[in-house]
Amino acid sequence: MLKKFAAFFVMAVLFSSFIITNAHAETSFKAEKFPYDQMQIQIMPEFDYPADWPQNTPSLLVGIYGTMTNKSGQDFDGKIEIPIPAKEKNFEVNLVAEFPDVNKSEVQRPYNVDKAKQTISWKPAKPIKNNETYRFVIEYYANSIAVKSKKTFTYQFTSQADIKTLDVIYYAPMNAKNITLTPKAQNTDKSDYGEELSYYEYNNVKAGKSFQFSSSYIKPGNESTLSIINKQQPPNDENHAGLKDNSTSSQTASTGTDSSRPIIGIGGAIIIGIAVIIAGLFVFFGLKRNNQPAKKRRSTLPKAGSKQPAKSTKRKENKLANDEAKKELRKKLLNGKIDQETYEEEMKKLI
Repeated sequence: MLKKFAAFFVMAVLFSSFIITNAHAETSFKAEKFPYDQMQIQIMPEFDYPADWPQNTPSLLVGIYGTMTNKSGQDFDGKIEIPIPAKEKNFEVNLVAEFPDVNKSEVQRPYNVDKAKQTISWKPAKPIKNNETYRFVIEYYANSIAVKSKKTFTYQFTSQADIKTLDVIYYAPMNAKNITLTPKAQNTDKSDYGEELSYYEYNNVKAGKSFQFSSSYIKPGNESTLSIINKQQPPNDENHAGLKDNSTSSQTASTGTDSSRPIIGIGGAIIIGIAVIIAGLFVFFGLKRNNQPAKKRRSTLPKAGSKQPAKSTKRKENKLANDEAKKELRKKLLNGKIDQETYEEEMKKLI
């Protein structure tokens, strides 16, 4: 009897171990099973500084926004794991968050950095159902900028999974001169505050594809872009009304309290890079398409004399105009021409 009980006990332990092992395997993150509908990477040299950043040292802030879909064939309740350059000097995570709803701001999540594996991981607030999308943002600082006669750095990215649309945005430091970018930007723009933006767009990126972006520029000192912009007067228009002379009433950013570094609060909505903190999700769409000539965009409208019923044609024209208006709003938000509150109010009118 004792032998039978012992044998039963051993079998029970083995069976339990088998179940636990398989349960763990089912919830492990396999990047290739979570392809991206959209990803946006924002590369921001000397854009901002954490509170404890070493003095006289330029920082590189990187923001990664992703919209992935669970294609594993089952619900996922494990931890997401993303590669990061955790071994970079002065590496520091600024934000890990998820977007529970398209029309709501991000919700921060507890995270863990594995320096040996150079990854960051976190568990979503709720399981990601099979075929369900999940939106997240990661922001981190790294001491990647070499300083000689010029300031230079290289940012590298390798896709873990397939990506339908990959947007990369380079924020040139304010007061920088002789800026070079390799590869050459596909599109460029300027904010109301004079900050130069360079855009890249890639479609149908396959897992394992690597990208490298190198930049050099000349800039005296290491004052951040946010600090320089905060010293400027906002443009004199209705979109920036009420934002003048309000820096003293703004709340101090979580990144620091040093007076020589930027203050981000309500007035921070005027800053072009506030999209990185508040509205990164809304600038995923159509950055390259927004910069195409208007004639090319209008070519998608129904041709005159088409056989479509008048009402159907009108509805399609209205929808296309509505979509273009939404894209323009997103672009204005990114470029600092409108603040987050204005963006949300105007979007409601178009929904």
